Amino acid sequence: MRPLIGICLLAMLPFAAVAAETGHSIPTRTALDAEAAAAMKAAQANGLAIAVIDAGKVVHVAAYGQRNAKGDPLQTATVMYGASLTKAVFAYTVLQLVDEGRLDLDRPIATYFDTPLTDYPAEDAYGPWPDLAGDERWKAITARHLLTHSSGFANFAYLEPDEKLRIHFAPGSRYAYSGEGLILLQYVIERGLGLDLGQEMQQRVFDRFGMPNTSMIWRPDFATNLADGWMEDGAVEPHDERSRVRAAGSMDTTIADLANFAAALSRGEGLSPASAAAMATAQLPITTASQFPTLQDELPAAKRRRDLAAGLGVVVFDGPQGAGFYKGGHNDSTGNTFVCVRQRQRCVVILGNDVRAERAFPRLVAFVLGETGVPWTWEYGNKQFVP
Repeated sequence: MRPLIGICLLAMLPFAAVAAETGHSIPTRTALDAEAAAAMKAAQANGLAIAVIDAGKVVHVAAYGQRNAKGDPLQTATVMYGASLTKAVFAYTVLQLVDEGRLDLDRPIATYFDTPLTDYPAEDAYGPWPDLAGDERWKAITARHLLTHSSGFANFAYLEPDEKLRIHFAPGSRYAYSGEGLILLQYVIERGLGLDLGQEMQQRVFDRFGMPNTSMIWRPDFATNLADGWMEDGAVEPHDERSRVRAAGSMDTTIADLANFAAALSRGEGLSPASAAAMATAQLPITTASQFPTLQDELPAAKRRRDLAAGLGVVVFDGPQGAGFYKGGHNDSTGNTFVCVRQRQRCVVILGNDVRAERAFPRLVAFVLGETGVPWTWEYGNKQFVP
């Protein structure tokens, strides 16, 4: 039986029934160009790309600045690193398998394997599952736990002091961001169901929604229009040619391609109404002051945000325009985000090939969508944003 926590939490959210700010107009392309230039200058970012979705349709796609140290221009067809935005696309793919009856969100993942998970050898492309031997709690983990980051794992096993994978709390009991959990769900799909995740995502998402320059692994043709990245200190980081499909973050994409996905996501296209709603509905309260460090202590009940929860592969929030959801993506030289408000099916997608672009995200999202209530301080901790 599915838990009712999402329904109960939404009922408590203060703005779920009424959206106070309904009159914000999507800016013109000229206004967006000027604002992006000003925000990039303030953030000292060398490059970023933006897409805007309104009423479930792409209305603006633009790229600004440079794609590499040579000064080649960043373009809407430039291949950029998707980072953890991959997780949202992966979740969308998983929910298609749920709609087809091939996966059940609440069925223990242990039941998908012929032999115990802990008997499978550790492999470079997956997680060190033998490390879980002796802790029977892994048998209780479900796909819902993995998509809501409540497996009990650290973000990745290699971040543990002894680099061993372990379960820190009862699966499903709290939120703690874990890429390792998404890798485990990939393992369920590939070893448990016998599917090739890269091919599934290609057919179910990239081909379906007109994303010709998106892939879960490196393609040689990407090299002709490819974005390198800039780190916080201004050093250039060459684009990584990822050779393995990783559900936690191996996707390369373009702003033009990802705009098409965000538009489809805002419409719920490709999913049953129930799955589309579940993805963007509160599934589990988020109880920490910030997203990272991932295993930080929970806040006392009185200090927890009532407007913030885990959806399926995304974070759900509530604000002046009602319910919304978002997903971020980050590494040392990449800053990405997409934010959607369910009312009017509006989204903004930002891909930054300079991690300093993150400083401008609140300003740019508010300029495009108006005040939404995105939990920026929870997402980025004490990062200083540009005014």
